[in-house]
Amino acid sequence: MGLLKPLIALLAIVNPIGVLPFFIHFTQGFDRGQRQKTIRVAAISAFLVISLSALAGLQIIEFFGISLASFQVGGGMLLLISSLQMLNAQPAESRKDDLHDGGNKADAGASIAIVPLTIPLLTGPATISTMIIYADKTKHWWQLAVLVGYGVVIGVSVWLTFNLSGRIARVLGRTGINVMTRLMGLVLAALAVEVMSDGLIKLFPVLAAGASK
Repeated sequence: MGLLKPLIALLAIVNPIGVLPFFIHFTQGFDRGQRQKTIRVAAISAFLVISLSALAGLQIIEFFGISLASFQVGGGMLLLISSLQMLNAQPAESRKDDLHDGGNKADAGASIAIVPLTIPLLTGPATISTMIIYADKTKHWWQLAVLVGYGVVIGVSVWLTFNLSGRIARVLGRTGINVMTRLMGLVLAALAVEVMSDGLIKLFPVLAAGASK
């Protein structure tokens, strides 16, 4: 197993810079403390998903009796719901009543950090399956330790990238953020359809046969 190949693949798949517009959207109205908590939870969650996928990903999936294809369909549905809310430039995980409730809003920030930021935007089925594939190729315990170390690298990169979001938001302004939100919502809707279609084809191969005719 090439030691750098998994890291290169992870950086390309996770792509925290590409998730920045979604982070800005989901954390609109958060104060500095709530945003920092969201960043910390997202970074730690990304590390945990990658590490657990490397150490016990296949066993966990088999334990629950699910397949990566099913995970893709479920993750695609979550993405589609978020994209519809983004097309209306509405915060996806907040409610008007929460704006006057600091505790609920802090809880919402932690929830957003896990779903949909970490799963499925940062570490979705592609990341999990990639880690399972590379973990299956390892022959020594230290190679698994290296994969876990790559999870640390990804977590740090997520933390650094999201901490730059404030500067980007100030440059864009509220109008720019709303425009970007709608554009990224459209992109996210297309991505959701792609993710779900891939999963459905794996679950029902007859769909692929019908599409080829």
